Amino acid sequence: MSPRFIFRNVSTQFFQRTFSAAAAHPFHVSASTFINVNDRIPDIEVMEDSPGNKISIGKELKGKKAILLGVPAAFSPGCSTSHIPGYISADRKIPIYVIAVNDPFVTKAWGESLQGSKEAGIRFLADPALKLTNALDLAFDGTAIFGGPRSKRYALIVDDGKVLKTFIEPDNTGIKVSAAENVLREW
Repeated sequence: MSPRFIFRNVSTQFFQRTFSAAAAHPFHVSASTFINVNDRIPDIEVMEDSPGNKISIGKELKGKKAILLGVPAAFSPGCSTSHIPGYISADRKIPIYVIAVNDPFVTKAWGESLQGSKEAGIRFLADPALKLTNALDLAFDGTAIFGGPRSKRYALIVDDGKVLKTFIEPDNTGIKVSAAENVLREW
């Protein structure tokens, strides 16, 4: 038997074992990290009202104390009937930024449809490509409900671009942890 044949045969067996083991366990499972207290909000562009109006959220939050709200979808029942209205009706002087995985035309129309949001100082921002959502590690597979990946529902209290407190819904879409009464109590 030639040395080439032996090497080729051993190499083939090694790669077959290695790749078949990898195919049996294709994903590395580890705990999600999500955004944490003391993390900085990344300097990522989102859109407000139109694709041409880009806002760097990290820069926008510098020097401000604010609440960043992530929602799975504009116009969804939970977002439109209780989550965001809870913040609109609250007596507060806190800037609020609502981030939705939608295009900026949808988030603009949604903000306009929610009576009092503009007067309450709530801004509606679009993250259509999930750049911010993924950077915060707050995306989930919402294909069954929303047709694609979406943002978990969350609230972050931020001061000078740094996270002071997180309120992330454990089931992705519920409205318990991130409800206005829970978050504003911590303000």
